[in-house]
Amino acid sequence: MTTLAKPIFWRDPRLPHVELRKVEDGRQVCYAPHSHTQWSLGAVTAGESTFQYRDDDYPIQAGTLVMMNPNWVHACNPIDDQPWSYLMLYVDTAWLTRLRFDLGLLDAPRWQDIATAVIREREWYAGYCRMAACLLDPSHDLSTKQTAVVEYLAALMHKLADPLAQPLPRAPILLQELAAYLDENAAKELSLDDLCERTGYSPGHLIRAFKQHFGFTPHAYLINRRIQLGQRELKGGKPIADAALSAGFSDQPHFQRTFKRLVAATPNQYRQTSHEP
Repeated sequence: MTTLAKPIFWRDPRLPHVELRKVEDGRQVCYAPHSHTQWSLGAVTAGESTFQYRDDDYPIQAGTLVMMNPNWVHACNPIDDQPWSYLMLYVDTAWLTRLRFDLGLLDAPRWQDIATAVIREREWYAGYCRMAACLLDPSHDLSTKQTAVVEYLAALMHKLADPLAQPLPRAPILLQELAAYLDENAAKELSLDDLCERTGYSPGHLIRAFKQHFGFTPHAYLINRRIQLGQRELKGGKPIADAALSAGFSDQPHFQRTFKRLVAATPNQYRQTSHEP
């Protein structure tokens, strides 16, 4: 039986605004629809897959870049058990917002979603791979890695900027406030009745309206946020059992099953980072 390679998570506390994931055999990586608080940029390094991004499906193959706005629902899974591999860079939203603002690409230091989902131009893929190789190479010093990240992302942000683009539509204020409430109380037990009382919506209307704007039902949104809390706790060094409780899970097995379904890695694999001390 062939042993499939485990995913690699690269982090460096000196570069807290970026995190890199490397998957060498994506056949073991199956995601349920999920989202990230960070802006995400991936590169398919071998094989092919299907990128599900909100309501659209994109066929992708080696040499393709994909990008995901913060909190946009997506999934990317193997096709018919065919091998494929990829790199995924997670970039802190506040840091990237400041970079775009300092470059003169935003009128105010406030996040604005990026309309582009896929880039197929080889030079941008090659540049991404060079940046990722720099991060993964322990022989490079901090300044070299910082420069590689800023240079590449600054150039990419210029490419993606469209002076004529209109901001993408936002959810109604009431639903934005409800999403913020879920963010702040993700670790608590919240019922659909509670949420309906806060919004004045009926259960059916709330579920339909919330999913239309956020890609999740309120319950799925809450579970996704809990896993993000768990990731933060694990990165901070908490034991898995403690991270599960802090994230609002009643027991560790439930946390582990849900974590693997959304992150496509076990909590223990996620904790085992490749980084410089």
